[in-house]
Amino acid sequence: MSRATVALVGRPNTGKSTLFNRLVGGREAIVSDKAGTTRDRHFGEANWIGVDFWLVDTGGLVPGSQDTMDKAIGAQVERAVEEADVVIFLVDGKDGINPIDAEIAAGLRASGKPVILGVNKLDDIADRDARFVFYSLGLGEPWPVSAATGKGSGDLLDEVVRLLPESDEDEETERIDVAVIGRPNAGKSSLVNKLLGEERLVVTPIAGTTRDSIDTDFAYDGGVIRFIDTAGLRRKAKVEEDLEFYSGMRTERSIGRADICLLVVDAERGMHNQDLRIANKAWDAGCAVIVYVNKWDLIPEKDANTAKRGQEQLIEKAPFLEFVPFLYGSALTGQRVRNVLELIRKVADERKRRIPTAEVNTVLEALLERAAPPQAAGDEVKLLYATQIESAPPTFVIICNRPDHVAESYQRYLIRGFRKAWGFTGSPLRLKLNRRGNRN
Repeated sequence: MSRATVALVGRPNTGKSTLFNRLVGGREAIVSDKAGTTRDRHFGEANWIGVDFWLVDTGGLVPGSQDTMDKAIGAQVERAVEEADVVIFLVDGKDGINPIDAEIAAGLRASGKPVILGVNKLDDIADRDARFVFYSLGLGEPWPVSAATGKGSGDLLDEVVRLLPESDEDEETERIDVAVIGRPNAGKSSLVNKLLGEERLVVTPIAGTTRDSIDTDFAYDGGVIRFIDTAGLRRKAKVEEDLEFYSGMRTERSIGRADICLLVVDAERGMHNQDLRIANKAWDAGCAVIVYVNKWDLIPEKDANTAKRGQEQLIEKAPFLEFVPFLYGSALTGQRVRNVLELIRKVADERKRRIPTAEVNTVLEALLERAAPPQAAGDEVKLLYATQIESAPPTFVIICNRPDHVAESYQRYLIRGFRKAWGFTGSPLRLKLNRRGNRN
C-alpha cells in the first residue's frame, strides 16, 4: 500500500484539528479550546479532485519543552514529518509570528520536506493581508485559510495535490478494522506500538493519555489491519471532564465501525465489570472479540491452570466469553504479541464464513434428531428449514410454524450446535426465527 501522506503540524491551538476535520470531511478529531487536546497522530482519509491521501493530525508542538507530555508529542510530530510526503505548517494569523512558530519553521526547513505554510483564522477578506508577515519564516508563500468556515481550503488543497507524489495504492486490498478497547492504562497503546514495531502512538504512565480514536494501518498477510486505538472507557459516573466524556463517546463509535474488538485487560487488576461491559457492548454491536490479558509477566506464582480457572469464572458472569479467544502476554516484553496478528486474521475469516444451505440443513436435522424443540400446548412446533442470510457477523434464519414458541433455551442449543459444526471463533452468531412466507 502506498498512499501519499500529508502531516499537519504547528504549535498548540492554531486550529490543526479543526482544519483536519474540515479537510477529511467530518468531525473525526476531538476539537477543544484546551491546549494539548490532540496528543497522538490521528490519521484520516482525504480526497481532493480525485486524489486520495492520508492526512495526519498531530499534537501541539513545543520545541525544547521538558514537560513529559510535550516531549512525547514532540517525538510523534518528528516521526509524522519523517513519514510525510508533504507538511502543512499551520500558524495563527490573528496572533502573528510566535517565537515557537520560528523554531518550528527552522526545523521544517532543515527536514528538506515540501512545506505548505497555512495561515489560519483569517476569516475575513480584510484580514488576509495579515499573512504577509509570515514570509519571514522562510517557507515560501503563506496560504490564508479559515479552518472554521472553510475559506481558502480549496486553494490550500490545490497546492497539497500539486506537491504530492503519484499514488500506487491497490484499491482491492482487504482491510480488517480492529478497535483496541479497554480501561485506562491497560496497555492498549503499548500493545499497538509493539504490533506495529514502532512508537506510532504516545505512551506515557499518565492515565487517559489517549483521548481520541487513532487509526493506524498495518500491512499484514497480503492485506491491511487498521488498528483503532481508543481512549480508555470508564463508568460515566467517574467521568469528570467534558473532554473525557466525548472521548468515551468516540470510543463507542469506534466499536460500531470495527470488525473486531481487541479488549486489552490489565492482568494485575483483573477483568472488572467495566471490562465485561465493554466486551458485551462490542459483542452486541456484532463485532468479533479477542481478549489480550496484558502484563501477564507480572503475575507471580501462576501455573498451567491459572488462566483456565480465571476464564471459567468470567464465563459464569458473561457466557458469551466461552466463544471468545484469550491470549496471555506482555506488551512490554512482546510475549505473544505476534500471536495477536495471527488471531485477528483467523477471527476475521471466521466472522465472514458462508455455510452452504444444504450443509446448514444437514446440521439442523442432526440437532433436531438429538433433541426436538419443546412443544407448545395445542400445536406442534416444527422447524422446517434453515439458511445463512448474512455474514460478518454470521446470521442464520430458521423457518418454522410457530417462531414465538421456540424457547430461548432451545435457541441457545441450536446456536451451540452450529458453533460446534463450524466454529465461528470469536464472532457473535445470530439466529432468527421466521414464519413461512415472512422474509424479514
